[in-house]
Amino acid sequence: MRSRVLVSVIGVPVILVVIFWAPVWVLAIALALLSAIAAFEMMRCVGVVRSFGESCVLSNAAVLGAFCAVWVQYQFDEFYTVLLVAYTLLIFAYAVYRAGAVKFQQIMAALFSMCALPYAFAAFLRLHDMGLHRAYLLLPLLFSFCSDTGAFFVGRAFGRHKLAPKVSPHKTVEGALGGLLGNAVGATAFALVMNVWLNERLDYPGLLALGLICSLIAQLGDLSFSLIKREFGIKDYGHIFLEHGGVLDRFDSVVFVAPVLAALLPFLL
Repeated sequence: MRSRVLVSVIGVPVILVVIFWAPVWVLAIALALLSAIAAFEMMRCVGVVRSFGESCVLSNAAVLGAFCAVWVQYQFDEFYTVLLVAYTLLIFAYAVYRAGAVKFQQIMAALFSMCALPYAFAAFLRLHDMGLHRAYLLLPLLFSFCSDTGAFFVGRAFGRHKLAPKVSPHKTVEGALGGLLGNAVGATAFALVMNVWLNERLDYPGLLALGLICSLIAQLGDLSFSLIKREFGIKDYGHIFLEHGGVLDRFDSVVFVAPVLAALLPFLL
């Protein structure tokens, strides 16, 4: 419990400083680091990395590629596709060279770590590039947190019917509905603050609908990464956040929500 409080006391102010006041290049570096750590956690999960000191070309490439992919999207977006194509070719060339030593699931994990994870984290940069107030960068975190919090408390109080027992035995249908309620409250509060304090013109029903969609997406993200952990028999992806687990444990919902928000928010605005 003490370590959870410690992580929150340190982590929340750091997140707020990076989002609201830090230069955008600091935000880009922070996202690139999160992406690289997430890639390392994924490669370790599938068995490519057994410990921090015992690595291989595939995992190193995934970690470095995940970092570079976010940075390229920030600085040289026109070369992002070139980077992905080159990386994919190199991964398969290495797999052919090491035929039998590299499994297909490890190749797919490397490609996922290089393509999907950086694209998700870089969604914060795409939100920033829309020219909006930087408070909008909180939305992926807000919708993930409110959904998770609502699902936890409602599920704990009223949960009776299992949602996906083979993936996450403790999640319930009632908890899922609580996640929708949590995001409804979060979306309304965010719109109220933005409209009253920052003179925005957010549409309440529109943001409410976006919040409900993101709750479904957030819960899918949570279950998806739980599915991977269950398949490979691990409890947590890492321990960088102490009892909170690793990057993929804390940002599993955000990885799904952020790119959806970056795609849908322009239509709302």
